[in-house]
Amino acid sequence: MERKRRGPGAGRDSASRSGNNRKDKGAPRREKDGGSGRRSGRSQNTAGQVSREVLLNIFGQEPKKVFTYRQLHRRLGVTDKEGRELVSGLLKKMSKNGELIFLPDDSYILNPEFRGSVEKSFDRPERGSRRERDSDRGATVSRRGGPTMVGKVDLANARHAYVVTEESEQDIRVPVERLMFAMDGDTVRVQLRKSRRANERPEGEVVEVIQRQREEIVGRLEMSKGYGFIVPDQKKMYFDVFVGERGLADANHGDKVLVKVTEWPEDPQKSPTGEIIRVFGPAGEHNAEIHAIMAEFGLPFEFPESVEKEADAIPEAITKEEIAKRRDFRDITTFTIDPADAKDFDDALSMRQLENGHWEVGVHIADVTHYVQPNSRLEKEAYRRATSVYLVDRTIPMLPERLSNGLCSLRPNEDKLTFSVVFEIDDNAKVHNYWVGRTIIHSDRRFAYEEAQEVIETGEGDYAQEILKLNELAKKFKDKRFQNGAVNFETIEVKFKLDENGKPLHLYVKERKDAHKLIEEFMLLANKYVAEHVYKQRKGNKKLTMVYRTHGAPDPEKLMNFSVFARKFGYKVDLEEGKDISKELNKLADQTQGKPEQSVLQSLAIRTMAKAKYSTEEEGHFGLAFAHYSHFTSPIRRYPDMMAHRLIHQYEQKDFTAEKEEFEERSLHSSDMEKRAADAERASIKFKQVEYISGFIGQQFKGIVSGLTDWGMYVEIEENKCEGMVRLADLQDDFYELDSANYRIIGQNNKRIISFGDEVIVEVKAANVLERTIDLILIDTVKK
Repeated sequence: MERKRRGPGAGRDSASRSGNNRKDKGAPRREKDGGSGRRSGRSQNTAGQVSREVLLNIFGQEPKKVFTYRQLHRRLGVTDKEGRELVSGLLKKMSKNGELIFLPDDSYILNPEFRGSVEKSFDRPERGSRRERDSDRGATVSRRGGPTMVGKVDLANARHAYVVTEESEQDIRVPVERLMFAMDGDTVRVQLRKSRRANERPEGEVVEVIQRQREEIVGRLEMSKGYGFIVPDQKKMYFDVFVGERGLADANHGDKVLVKVTEWPEDPQKSPTGEIIRVFGPAGEHNAEIHAIMAEFGLPFEFPESVEKEADAIPEAITKEEIAKRRDFRDITTFTIDPADAKDFDDALSMRQLENGHWEVGVHIADVTHYVQPNSRLEKEAYRRATSVYLVDRTIPMLPERLSNGLCSLRPNEDKLTFSVVFEIDDNAKVHNYWVGRTIIHSDRRFAYEEAQEVIETGEGDYAQEILKLNELAKKFKDKRFQNGAVNFETIEVKFKLDENGKPLHLYVKERKDAHKLIEEFMLLANKYVAEHVYKQRKGNKKLTMVYRTHGAPDPEKLMNFSVFARKFGYKVDLEEGKDISKELNKLADQTQGKPEQSVLQSLAIRTMAKAKYSTEEEGHFGLAFAHYSHFTSPIRRYPDMMAHRLIHQYEQKDFTAEKEEFEERSLHSSDMEKRAADAERASIKFKQVEYISGFIGQQFKGIVSGLTDWGMYVEIEENKCEGMVRLADLQDDFYELDSANYRIIGQNNKRIISFGDEVIVEVKAANVLERTIDLILIDTVKK
């Protein structure tokens, strides 16, 4: 499909941007809520001071502002449970009455149709009002005649989007020309159109964009005389941005830029207008593309000066008074095991044998919250970032370097403050006792994974006795996890060796050996025990608030679909209700080990499962088979770990429970930022894969069919995991059609069949760094 220019330059053609995009729909219903901040200093509000009129006054003062529960509690000065429950009840009632709109991320905004009436009257009769109710779904009926609903935009492709709303069982399909330039993740009010058939998917048009996720867009500048257009990087974007002469800054034709939209037109035939606020450099150049990815996903380029100053002002010396408060492990053998190029070491292991023959193993984690105090600039910036981001050529840290690589990093031969879980373990890997608390350690040795692996394989080297015993225990812990129902799927991690200019010289798949698994098992053990530690402190239903890492069970319907799919490849996976799902999935993992279809089938199996997330609800972790699990072991790079540290320490100091709502809000934000970081990391890997494969134009590789669409088949090259597309239009021997029910394409005349998972020989036809796409030519299929 060709995309039309709107506004000035409307006659110019723009290339299709469908790209290699296989996703059609399915965005999560709960999105980021950015609101968080320090606790209000107001006095506690009583239930009698909160009313519908008071709430309407707050919304009326800022009629276009979205309010979270916590923001309203601060405005009202509500700090007790009774007041929070009253506010919640009033908000739900006002939403049902149509005065407020409930948004999918658990926040509220004043209904636009009610804004003009706020100042006139608080007690409008329902009968005879402009608004009627849909008794089944609570949808507002617009004066235009159709019911309206509020939801989030899930932009499927360059032709249409879906509005995901709690008010409708089905997502509402909206053509892009009726989106009012809403983008993926925006909150909108959509008006339904009458369906032609009873079972047809509901369709509608956006009548108001309530909240835009962002107004800055990354793209490539295409210049004309006196003006330009920004062609967005995101494949889902369906419009360009017009930039007049005054808004061009110093950008040149072909530059990657960041444009801020200053005007959203009502006419869908026109383009939004913007001004360039950042120039990254020529498109395709390494730094320009990486910086563009950072801007595309809203990643920060630097720390605010005030945050850096606050970090620099923290004293380095550890006082005798502080040491006296902690359990001292400085005389016990301690070491770290990390990647060779790591600079931030946030975990260490200590080990010694006790008189009874058991082993004392300490899992020591950097005590970040000792240095990062509540309500400090460092704390607020850490929460805003929520995670470190690992792009192919750089790390975007959650904390400034003085903390991440200095004060908090457990460097060898230095005294360091830590938060620890200390276990007493016998030779059968049975935990007899444990202790959680603040400590001080002194690391004796820094191991790279490769060095620790050499000790494991040869039985010789520094601290060989300790490493070999830890490895023996780790394997027993792993065996127990799988006996209890853990799932044995491992994701593939692609790594690059880059030259000084960022050009990829070599691409390889990271191999996980025993040294990696040793560290992983003890980190899992620590995370499991701290979660149980908090959960078991208070009996009954009123549990202490904790931030858990949760992972729900797979969707039964998705499991059955996957079972049918796996059967087509000769694998019997019995995933019916009542069966041991974990056992069946692990059997599949063993059967596919080392086979060409391993990556494809395991990635599809993972997609049947729920996404892991942070939550204050103790929902358990299906993949690990843990009833309670938290993230505790990486506070230098993950904000939820900082929350866990702080909560555990507070519960040790005094008898109270933290406000669950506040930590749930922070958990939602952390989950959202984690997803954003993962998307940015994937984008940077894809960019480098395309750049790498561009050096192999005309060469042939063995690959596996990893996806099928109406217009082509995706092939993942086995050697380097680069994925490209063979377009059906390029298959010269016949006209091929998709048989989606059986995951294959079929030649119309010769009846040749190519199925998902088939091995094929492909030739690299083209690699487009700007579009991040790889085009392949099918040479032959590999006979089985």
